[in-house]
This record gives sequence, C-alpha cells and structure tokens, in this order.
Amino acid sequence: MRMTDIIMKKRAGEAHSPEEIKFLIQGYVSGEIPEYQISAWLMAVYFQSMSFTEAGYLTRSMIDSGKVFHLKGLKGPLVDKHSTGGVGDKLSLILAPIAASCGLQIPMMSGRALGHTGGTLDKLDSINGYSTALSEKDFQEIIKKCGFAMTGQSKDVVPADRLMYALRDVTATVESIPLITASIMSKKFAEGAQSLIFDVKCGSGAFMKTQDDARALAESLVETGRSLGRKVVAVITDMNEPLGKMVGNFLEVEESILALQGQGPEDVMEVTYRLTAWMLVAGGICTTVEEAETLCRKKIHSGEALQAFLENVKLQGGDPEELLAQVGKRRSKYSRDILSGRTGIIQSIDSFAVGLAGVTLGVGRNKTEDPVEPLAGIEFHKKTGDRVNKSERLCTLYGEDPDLLKEAARVVENSMVIEESSTIKKNKPASLILEEITAL
Repeated sequence: MRMTDIIMKKRAGEAHSPEEIKFLIQGYVSGEIPEYQISAWLMAVYFQSMSFTEAGYLTRSMIDSGKVFHLKGLKGPLVDKHSTGGVGDKLSLILAPIAASCGLQIPMMSGRALGHTGGTLDKLDSINGYSTALSEKDFQEIIKKCGFAMTGQSKDVVPADRLMYALRDVTATVESIPLITASIMSKKFAEGAQSLIFDVKCGSGAFMKTQDDARALAESLVETGRSLGRKVVAVITDMNEPLGKMVGNFLEVEESILALQGQGPEDVMEVTYRLTAWMLVAGGICTTVEEAETLCRKKIHSGEALQAFLENVKLQGGDPEELLAQVGKRRSKYSRDILSGRTGIIQSIDSFAVGLAGVTLGVGRNKTEDPVEPLAGIEFHKKTGDRVNKSERLCTLYGEDPDLLKEAARVVENSMVIEESSTIKKNKPASLILEEITAL
C-alpha cells in the first residue's frame, strides 16, 4: 500500500477502505509517512469530503492511535456532552453535576480557550487548587465517587488528532466537516463515553455562522456516531448573543454556582436543561425529553446537583467552602462600566465581538501557549430585549490592565445595538434550540 495511491484516490473523489485509513493514521503517528503527504491528503479531503462511513473509519483509527480509557467498575451509563464552542458557554459546569445527580456517570475530557471561544479547563483552573491533570485511575475514582470528573487531553490519548490538528491549522483545512467530526469524536470515545450529546453552536459567536453549516456538522456527527454503533444526539443552538450574564473564567464558575442554586439566567438554563435531558434519554435514565427536563429541575430544586458539583470540587483539589464564599466578591484589580448612550431597547449584542473583547482582557488566547487571566471578564447587567435609560449601566468589564480595559470597552460598546423607538420589536429568538438531530 502506498500513500501516493491513497492521495490520488481521494483526489479523484473515491471512498477509502478501513485498511487505507488505518495505514494512513498508523504511518503518520509512527513517522513513516511524512507531513507533506498527509498535507496533500488533508487538502484532498477538504475538497472531496468523506462519507459518514469513511469518517467512522477515520474516527476509529484515530482512537486506536493511542491510549484509550477503560473505565471499569462504573455502575451508571457513561454519557458525555461536547460543545463546538461559544461565548459565555459554561454549560458543562452546570449540566455535569445535574446529570450525575440523576444517575449518569460523565467522563468529561475538555479543552482550553482558543480565539474568541472560552475553554472549560480554563474556567475550572480559576478555582483555587482545582486540578484537571488526572491520571486514568484518579479520573475513574472521582467519577465513581461523585458521578463526573473533568480532565484535559493527555499526549497519550488520540495522538493522531493532536498531530493532525496542528497540521490542519497551517494547511487551511480546519473547516473540513469530516475532519472536524473525527477530531471531536475520537477524543470523546477515547475517554470512555458510550453515548454523546453535541451542542452545535450557530451564529456570530460560533465557528458555524449559518444554520445550514451547523446542520451539516450536526448530521455528520450523528451519522458518523451511528456508523460506529454509538448513541448520538446533536442539538443546534443559537450563539448570536453571549450565553448568560457572565463572560470570563471565574465569572462563569460563579454563574454556574448560581445556576445550580436555582438562580441561573433563562437562556443558560433553557439550553442546559435540554442538553442534560438528552443525556438522560441517551443513558436510559428517562424515556422522554420532557420527563428528563422535569427530573433535572427537581435536582436543582433539591440541592442535589449543587452538592454533586461541590463534591467534585473537593475531589479535584478545591475548597468548596472557600469557593462559595468567593461568589460575588472575587474580581480583578480594575473594573470599568459601560453606560448606555441613549434610552431604548437593546436589539442585539454581537457575541463574536464580545468574545474578542474577552481575549483582549485575557479571558481567552490567540495562541495555545498564551496565558489567561482567571478573574478578567465581562458582566452584563442588560441583555437583548431589555429596555434601558440613557446613562444606565449596561455591563462591567474586569481586568488587570487599565489600558486593555479601555480597549476592550470600546469593542463591547460597539457590539451592543440600542434603538430609541419604543415601536422597535425586541430582537430576541423565541428559543435558543434551533434543531435536534438524533441517532438513539
């Protein structure tokens, strides 16, 4: 078998066999196939795409390229959730303890912020003492004790994805849907998940800007999962406005705690309940989404979900009491308010612009090696559809550098559209849930 023939086959739009995909991945990871040939193949895939079956072959070969977590002795169904990335997206911190308190077990391998989107690991790192660098043994023990654990991808897990993603980044092939699908699914199934729920973001603050693009990715994830014999659900959600009132690492931890205390913003809870409900259905805890959402609300009301979260904080090295005491108090050294320049109704808030302002403040990063500021961020006091008076406070920015605060404030101020006329309709979607695609 020759790599040149595999490149030519895909260049011609023909389908690969599982043996060809396996040869390619094994040869790349071992160093026998050079990067320039993998680059040529990636470009061929970018233009000719792959079938769902081929994407399944690629996912399986990438999983087999490294270490796979074998989570033995865990009683509950192993279900995980993955988001394609957004602004203010702290949902993993809320839904994992809800799902765990309902009887699921969640092996969650998450990522860090990059570009305008936030990262779950950076949020968790803002909790004093909390460690996401877990061994397989610790990962399993923590899940066994509290129902879920949060960790990052190690170099031994899916090395093919780590190598290939870096190459995709410099060859302009990142946007290929089958390559995105294999990248996401290989990591999730390598961590031990049996079923997966995807939150496919759509809008200005998402990588998929249109609903058609989001649907194409969602269908690829679901059908590739089906080809692997896994239960998969993809929920397409609106990301034209930041989720919730907080954007930042510790700020989003704080909002997650408030949500678990029954004080979560409506938009955050709408998406959280729906995603968690699908997790419960996929895991066999509930038979319908409606039944599952009712159970989720009961776990918030009873305090069981909050207790699961605090137990996880303790098991992963944090101090629950200290954390609760910091809610509403732990902030950056400097802050800056943005006031409304007119009376009217907020028509929109551009989440992409807000995400970029967050990067300026240190919430996210432009390069993987960039540091982040745990306490920096943006707190919204008003959102789309709210009526505001002139000089009323719209939001507060937090940061460690006054000059960067001033720069970020200009971006956030320009991201908010306020119309003076009282006849203008509130530009707010009836629901953030746009579509649902399932393979159960």
